[in-house]
Amino acid sequence: QLDMYQTIAVAVVVLMLGKFLKERVSLLERFCIPAPVIGGVIFAIFTCLCYVTGIAEFSFDDILKEVCMVFFFTSVGFQANLKVLKSGGKSLIVFLGLVITLILCQNFIAIGLAKLLHISPLVGLCTGSIPMIGGHGTAGAFGPVLEDFGVKGASTLCTAAATFGLMGGPVGKRLIEKKNLLDTVIAEDDSLLIEDEKKHERHASMYPSAVFQLIIAIGIGTIISKLLSLTGMTFPIYIGAMIAAACMRNIGEYSGKFTIYMGEINDIGGISLSLFLGIAMITLKLWQLADLALPLITLLAGQTILMFLYTYIVVFNVMGRDYDAAVLSSGVCGFGMGATPNAMANMQAVCEKYAPSVKA
Repeated sequence: QLDMYQTIAVAVVVLMLGKFLKERVSLLERFCIPAPVIGGVIFAIFTCLCYVTGIAEFSFDDILKEVCMVFFFTSVGFQANLKVLKSGGKSLIVFLGLVITLILCQNFIAIGLAKLLHISPLVGLCTGSIPMIGGHGTAGAFGPVLEDFGVKGASTLCTAAATFGLMGGPVGKRLIEKKNLLDTVIAEDDSLLIEDEKKHERHASMYPSAVFQLIIAIGIGTIISKLLSLTGMTFPIYIGAMIAAACMRNIGEYSGKFTIYMGEINDIGGISLSLFLGIAMITLKLWQLADLALPLITLLAGQTILMFLYTYIVVFNVMGRDYDAAVLSSGVCGFGMGATPNAMANMQAVCEKYAPSVKA
C-alpha cells in the first residue's frame, strides 16, 4: 500500500527510467514515445507478474493524478490563440471538419467492431477517439467516466489503446515521392508564427506568475464545470479550466492589459503531464486486459487500417493534393493514433527531409 507521496515518488523514478531508456534506444526516440510511458509499461508488467504469481499486489493512492491532469489540460487551454487560428483561414475550417469526421469514424469503427465481437460498445469506445485522437491525457480523463458506466478496467483499456497508438507512422514520405509533390512547394509567410514563438520565451522570474495564472484558471474553471454539469451532459473535470484558460489568453492578447507567460506555462504543463502519465502508467492493472486480449487486438487493428486509409485518401485529397497536404497527412497519422508529439515529429521529419511547410 503506497500513499500519495510514495506513489508520486515511484512515478518520478519510472519517469527517469523511461528517459534513460529513451536516450539509449533509437527506436523509442524515433517514435517519440513519452518517457513515462516507457518506464510505466515496464513497471506495469512488473506489478502484473507480481500479481499473477501471488508474490504481491500493489495498491496506490493516485489522488495527485487528477491534480496533475487538470494542470496539464489547463496549460493546453492557454494555447488557444485566436490570432494564430485566424491565420489558418478556410483551410483550418476544412481541416477541423476532417478531424471531426475522423473522430466520428473512429467511434463508428470501435462500436461496430465491438458489436461484431459480441462485447459491450462501451468497451469498443475504449479504443475509439478517446485514446486515438485524445491520447494518454484524454484516455486517463475518460477512463474513470467509462468505469462509472460499468466498464471494468476502462482506464487500463484506454491507456493501453493510447500506448498502441504511439506506433502510428507517417505516410507523408510515400505521398511526396510517389506523386512528385516537391514541385508544389511554395514559400509562405511565417511572421505570425515567429511572433507567437517569441511569446514562448522563458524567464526564471516569471514561473511563479505562470503558476498563479494556472491556479486562477483552474479556480474559475470549477465554476464553469459546475454550470456545464447543469446541462445533464458528462464532461471531464478539466474542461472548465481549459475554457477559462482560453478566455484569459485571448483577453490578454487583445486587451494588452496583462501578459500570459506562455513559455513558463508550457513547461509547467509538460511537467504535470509527465507526472500524470507516470502515475497513470504505474497504476495500470494489465491483468484486467487478459479476457479482452483478442478483441482488443482486433479493435486496434481496425483503427490502424482506418487511419492509414483516411490520411492517405481523404485528408490528402481534401487538403489540396499538394506538398502541404502530404505533410498534414503525416501529422494526422501521428495525433490521430494517440500522440500530438508524434504528429509534430512526423511533420518535422518530413520537412527536414524535403522542405518546410508553414501551413501544415
